[in-house]
Amino acid sequence: MFIVNSYTLAVILCFVIMLCWGSWGNTQKLAAKSWRYELFYWDYVIGMVIFALILAFTAGSIGEAGRPFLADLKQASASSVLWILLGGIIFNASNILLSASTSIAGMSVAFPLGVGLALVLGVINNYRVALQQGSKTGNVALLAIGVALVVCAIVCNGIAASRKGDSGVSKADQKKGIILALIAGFVMSFFSSFVMRAMDTANFVTPAAGKVTPYTAIVLFTLGVLLSNFIFNTIVMRKPFVGEPVSYSEYFKGNFKTHLVGMLGGAIWCLGTALSYITAEKAGPAVSYALGQGAPMVAAIWGVFIWKEFQGAKKGVYGLLALMFCLFVAGLACIVAAGN
Repeated sequence: MFIVNSYTLAVILCFVIMLCWGSWGNTQKLAAKSWRYELFYWDYVIGMVIFALILAFTAGSIGEAGRPFLADLKQASASSVLWILLGGIIFNASNILLSASTSIAGMSVAFPLGVGLALVLGVINNYRVALQQGSKTGNVALLAIGVALVVCAIVCNGIAASRKGDSGVSKADQKKGIILALIAGFVMSFFSSFVMRAMDTANFVTPAAGKVTPYTAIVLFTLGVLLSNFIFNTIVMRKPFVGEPVSYSEYFKGNFKTHLVGMLGGAIWCLGTALSYITAEKAGPAVSYALGQGAPMVAAIWGVFIWKEFQGAKKGVYGLLALMFCLFVAGLACIVAAGN
């Protein structure tokens, strides 16, 4: 299987993770022109499962290093499988809330608040798991400074969101979008640490018996998302946060192009998540997760400059957004330095 063999390559791939996690929301925005997010989300989940399987049978099965996908899956312990499935279920619960927040408040609000909070809490969880497994942890002081700067960036975004101009969304719905993003971020912070428990993040070449490689982890993870989606998304479809209920019959009325956009979103997200697992050995679980969670900055750029989500905002809002970007960049720089 393909294994990252240097910290430099791991950091480069972590920036790819950041781009993937910060950009998949664009597909939801595109589909929203004619498609409810609850329906989009089914295509999104299907796309991530398909891409995970493609990745496992290609990059996860080539070369001589490590265990190939099928052999690795066969030897996985029941506890490892359950940890990963649980991680997928937790992620799906949080991501549905994040998608709901995006549909209400926009990418430039939902991602910095939700995913930013997930970064802060998730780094702590992953750092704890790395200590338990004897994996690379990085410089804790620099890591803490980086996380603190990200927290400040989140605060700036929250203030900017409260001063957002008239976007056609009521104040009550805007508040609901912010609350959903914060709940999503809290729940999302836990999923990665559960997955890392099932992986031998200290050694991907000869992982411990019962532990899985990143490629097996991403397949099991996406299957956990898919299975839980029959419960979570069905509830949201029948009891939506905003708007009228939607039915499964409406999903099957969607055209091929609309379904493809959603699947593309899932594939983009899946690539980012798979890389976050693949880079965990060289960068360390806490650093690889934290760098990938720089996605809010990417999503905010899309939301502000492409989707014009702050158009007509009150005076001083763009100054807050500029400060947010600067704080995110400084925080990410500290996190990169922490891994050396």
